[in-house]
Amino acid sequence: MIKKGLKVLVLAGKDKKKEGEIIEIDRSANRAKVKEINMVKKHVKTTKEKKGGIISKESFIHMSNLKIIDTKVKSKKSEVKK
Repeated sequence: MIKKGLKVLVLAGKDKKKEGEIIEIDRSANRAKVKEINMVKKHVKTTKEKKGGIISKESFIHMSNLKIIDTKVKSKKSEVKK
């Protein structure tokens, strides 16, 4: 089962054969966000707090296009014990 923090390999799409770590999962749509994979440009409007412009961010990729490489999940509990 794919979980947050797992290392995966992309099997299809523009980022084929690249590796990354899962940062977010949308179970209802069977999609996941992978760090530095499937980058898209997004136009952001200027507000009082934030400057606008064109930013790059990760977009969701379908789970069928991912293959688990590392089955060890990085958890906060295991990092504290070290």
